[in-house]
Amino acid sequence: MTTAKQNAAPGSVERTFELLRILATAGHYGLALTQISESARLPHSTVHRLLHRLTAERMVVQRELNKRYVLGPLAFELGLAASQIYDLRQPCRPILAQLAEEIGDTVYLSVRSGSESVCEDRYEGPSTIRVITLEVGSRRPLGLGAGGLAILSAIPEEEREQTIDYLTHRYGTYKSLQEKTLRKAIDVCRNQGFSLIRSQVTLGTTAVGVAILDTLDNPVAAVSVAAVDSRMSDSRITVLHRQLQSAAACIKRALHNFPIRS
Repeated sequence: MTTAKQNAAPGSVERTFELLRILATAGHYGLALTQISESARLPHSTVHRLLHRLTAERMVVQRELNKRYVLGPLAFELGLAASQIYDLRQPCRPILAQLAEEIGDTVYLSVRSGSESVCEDRYEGPSTIRVITLEVGSRRPLGLGAGGLAILSAIPEEEREQTIDYLTHRYGTYKSLQEKTLRKAIDVCRNQGFSLIRSQVTLGTTAVGVAILDTLDNPVAAVSVAAVDSRMSDSRITVLHRQLQSAAACIKRALHNFPIRS
């Protein structure tokens, strides 16, 4: 990722994919035309034209009841095909399912997708007080949420600086993604070895995250746990940090032995 590429005026292909990313973030709720236009920073006429073409290709569907747009059946079919090639969940599932059972709370697997993190999987522990802060498939800018912040903090410095510059300009309306706030959160995460988010995305909820490194020590994903504040004392956060680090190390070893699909 380069600054020049980020600052270049997007063409129709880039604009189309931006709309698909925005709709992926919205999930099953969908978005109205005006909301998509505002998020993409594109004129209504441009967004309407692109959505019309995506609808014709079954990548997008407009619901009759509320006229909101959601991802279409072809997006689902492509996702199923891609999951056969890029399914990180397979080596992670037994490790994170056991982790969720041990700690009792909800565990999330988030993967990096450029300057965003995508919730790849979720594992619910046996606690009677469950916190669901992410839906599988939802996207967030890196730095927003425990998993995304853990990934961003582990990116090599030069790339991290470029990513911070992009995020603060693109998503600066989020308080947690304003430059001063984001840099402080990254510094804290790097110093303590884990991300800690309190009531940032969901009020009354605390989340802890650790980056998952591949065999070349590149951050490809993150494992995080979220729970209500009353279950997240300082002493428990210390324990969770160790458990998450252990799980991340196990996943790294599993990735080393995981066969590449042909």
